[in-house]
Amino acid sequence: MLLTIDCGNTNTVFSVWDGKEILCTLRTATEHQRTADQYYVWLSALLLHHRIPMDINAVMISTTVPRVVFNLRVLADRYFSCRPLVVGKPECLLPTQPRVDEGTVVGPDRLVNSAGAYDRYGGNLIVVDFGTATTFDVVAHDGAYVGGAIAPGVNLSLQALHEMAAALPHVDVTMPQKVIGTNTVTCMQSGVFWGYVGLVRGICDRIMEEYDHPMKVISTGGLAPLFGQGDTLYDEFDEFLTIHGLRIIYDYNREQGNI
Repeated sequence: MLLTIDCGNTNTVFSVWDGKEILCTLRTATEHQRTADQYYVWLSALLLHHRIPMDINAVMISTTVPRVVFNLRVLADRYFSCRPLVVGKPECLLPTQPRVDEGTVVGPDRLVNSAGAYDRYGGNLIVVDFGTATTFDVVAHDGAYVGGAIAPGVNLSLQALHEMAAALPHVDVTMPQKVIGTNTVTCMQSGVFWGYVGLVRGICDRIMEEYDHPMKVISTGGLAPLFGQGDTLYDEFDEFLTIHGLRIIYDYNREQGNI
């Protein structure tokens, strides 16, 4: 069985695959100091709860937090007797190489999202990922990542408002009933919600104008459904896009004899 690990700045998602099927998906907070033994205790307890055997013999990792890689490698080696593939490392092959400025290091999450989106929806895409940052990935007709945009994430913006403006409270992200807020909380919720709706639409429109080709917009990330309410921002929402991309890259490496 294959274990895919998508480690972001806020959360880490573990998914166990049996063939082409996902048996379960588990989420934990990202903590760079967590040891391989701690990962294993947490993972084995939850797999036992889900009645899934620990027959893992392959591990695939994508991470935007370099400091977690060592302990995840130890986890794979010590408990699953395998060497993991890490997206972005030279030994991990990609189905299509990114076409960006020479010397540019593309985030592993963006490479994985591009691979997963191309497999499911074809080329000429914009992938909007609502994570710690809100990223826009442009996927060409052949599946190559060719650039995009990065904006502050929704929760990051709310946190900055709360921490840097003494009179503003911390608020939850929600779709307000009206654009015009009548108290501090609803004013903040309106500004953040409709501000991000405008940000997503504006950046996608400008990408399409510059790309000069019909494009689909695919969204992923926990807050994507919220910002799709009442506004046609996306053509598709794909909750499992990133872990699907990890599976696609793993399959490609296996087909190429790289595993």
